[in-house]
Amino acid sequence: MRTYDLTNARWSKSSYSNGQGGECVEVARNVPDIVPVRDSKQAEGPVLLFAAASWTAFLSETRTSHP
Repeated sequence: MRTYDLTNARWSKSSYSNGQGGECVEVARNVPDIVPVRDSKQAEGPVLLFAAASWTAFLSETRTSHP
């Protein structure tokens, strides 16, 4: 299994996250070839890793399915 160094990942919170600390998803877009996703309330917790192409396809599908 390949490992990724996320030390320099620049995390950004989803625009759909509310200001009360709920439903907070963060994404790092500066890691080559992958898109790491995590729960901002558990920054030291698990991270989901998506292939960049898969993440792009996911976003495209959600945008067309839910305008």
